[in-house]
Amino acid sequence: MNVTELFASNVFHDEVMKNSLPKEVYKSLRQTIDEGKPLDTAIAGAVANAMKDWAVSKGATHYTHWFQPLTNLTAEKHDSFIEPDGDRVIMQLTGKNLIVGEPDASSFPSGGSRATSAARGYTAWDPTSPAFVKEGTLYIPTIFVSYTGETLDKKAPLLKSMTALDLQAKRLLKLFGIECRKVATTVGPEQEYFLIDEAVYEKRKDLILTGRTLFGAPSTRGQELEDHYFGSLKTRISEYMRDLDETLWSYGIFAKTKHNEVAPAQHELAPVFTTTNVAVDANQLTMELMKKVAKKHGLVCLLHEKPFEGINGSGKHNNWSLSTDTGLNLLDPGENPEENPRFMLILACVIAAVDKYQGVLRACVASAGNDHRLGADEAPPAIISVYLGDQLGALVDSIVMGRQYVPKKAVPGSIGVPESPIFPIDTTDRNRTSPFAFTGNKFEFRMLGSRASVADPNIVLNTMAAQAFSDAYEVLEGAADFPKACKAYTEKLLKEHYRIIFNYNGYGPDWEPEAERRGLLNNKTTADAIPELLKRENIDLFVRQGVYTEKEVHARAKIALENYTKAIAIEAKTMAEMVKRDIWPAVNAYAAELCSAITAKRTVNKTMFYSTDMVMAEELCNLNNSLMLSTKELENDLKNVPAGDVAASQAMAHVIVPDMEKVRKIADELETLTASRYWPFPTYTDLLYSVK
Repeated sequence: MNVTELFASNVFHDEVMKNSLPKEVYKSLRQTIDEGKPLDTAIAGAVANAMKDWAVSKGATHYTHWFQPLTNLTAEKHDSFIEPDGDRVIMQLTGKNLIVGEPDASSFPSGGSRATSAARGYTAWDPTSPAFVKEGTLYIPTIFVSYTGETLDKKAPLLKSMTALDLQAKRLLKLFGIECRKVATTVGPEQEYFLIDEAVYEKRKDLILTGRTLFGAPSTRGQELEDHYFGSLKTRISEYMRDLDETLWSYGIFAKTKHNEVAPAQHELAPVFTTTNVAVDANQLTMELMKKVAKKHGLVCLLHEKPFEGINGSGKHNNWSLSTDTGLNLLDPGENPEENPRFMLILACVIAAVDKYQGVLRACVASAGNDHRLGADEAPPAIISVYLGDQLGALVDSIVMGRQYVPKKAVPGSIGVPESPIFPIDTTDRNRTSPFAFTGNKFEFRMLGSRASVADPNIVLNTMAAQAFSDAYEVLEGAADFPKACKAYTEKLLKEHYRIIFNYNGYGPDWEPEAERRGLLNNKTTADAIPELLKRENIDLFVRQGVYTEKEVHARAKIALENYTKAIAIEAKTMAEMVKRDIWPAVNAYAAELCSAITAKRTVNKTMFYSTDMVMAEELCNLNNSLMLSTKELENDLKNVPAGDVAASQAMAHVIVPDMEKVRKIADELETLTASRYWPFPTYTDLLYSVK
């Protein structure tokens, strides 16, 4: 296999465009992609025809406008290229069909931003993200809007946030005498996931319906030996990863790193950084292909944030950076950050934005699945904080505390053996307990759940950074002594928002009370986090930067709460069904066998008292009775969940979820007491260790 020939072979990439488009058409399209110039619709016909010819040469017969509705998934409606030509057909894609599509919008989530009867919606081509051919269809990345203009997707606001950041960052850079055509964010989303045997998966109703195990006593071997992380790959896993790499490469996705993660059956894939818009599309396609490739190998890829209780869940680390088209990384501190006023100002702006909009940042990663993961010793806590590391931490401390800064330089490291190479020791460590950590020349936002769309956090990061840059520009523009004013404003931001900086252990018992003392938010559930979006200052953030209208902010909050309520309801109903139809009768059957054994033994020796059998049977019967009573309580509380998005989500978070935890605790104890031949579905040992 020639990887360089395979890479992007299914993508209508720059080289293909350059070779298939007229010179002026190609030049115009590149200006739109590279410089953000408005698309010249006059070139659409030529681009559409070239795109169609290329797709047909790759075996395509259909095209689809590929968009990202407010479901965290992608959507597509396929149309064939054929057009009547007398008694025959021709293959055609017009410029109009490339630019605009009209899918029915009535059944997609809108959060009340349009009437149920208003079915018309439009998809519009996003030329900044390349088209590709998959399974006989040309996929054209698009945005999705309603008939009345409200955005019904994640791509349109993402593009708006990128535009806002570009505009405000360029304004700020001009004050430093820096001119560029474009400032863009780049993202590299690391993706964690589980792989389990398909045959075992199909015997777990909870995994099929909810994506996670609602029951399951811990396996006698979990992750306590710490031997799975970076361990050698099992044969089936290695074959899957190789197949996945080759598949992703063919779609131009920069799959770079693969390895075993901490938990048994858990793994990770990390790509190379690319422009945020393209990275979001690539991650959506990656998640789809991970599942499809898994089935080819008799496996199932689980992307739920917490598919198994008691071992690490899966996240998605969003590595976010800022660069100009001239190659300048705005988050690169250089050798001497204390002498780099531009970097220090941008750093201070980002810190201020994270502090000011911490509620929005937490809300953008909130979901029913992620609630199980955040705050455990495997993911950052639900409290937003910024980690700067030793070098920048000491520098900021010196500014805020008014003390002398002693620069820390990178030093060579060695294990003290002559044959060992000398390696550089960085000026800062990593902090896996931090939600928002500076890692050299970028920030790593670690709170995303593994199923999450990367669009949501990057919309927020881009928008809040744009606002912070705008605020800085308004203060510094026209300053008589710019260096002095810049230094003063940087110090002001760092002092005012110092509370958000935490360079220590986020898992430590002292952090939560310390965060409360600092006045930081601690929204542990989605029901508590999402209402932050509706605060006036947070709505104004998106409206001022032109990313959302007020109506669109309300719509997204409503959809998030609805999704949360529906997800918990599905889990609760599935749990009740599994108890009544599977666990309760299975335990009764085993208890009946024990009672029969006691009776049989007494026929042999009537004077012997079979205490062990009696105690076991009694314990099983008592626990099973408690299980059924708790399940009835769960079902009753579920029937009495109040109406209204906020009220319903609060009831789910603070009544239904505790009910479910109570049911699960009893069921998991019963699993440890019931003979394996009676237990109705595969155990954690079966699930986590069935792949050889």
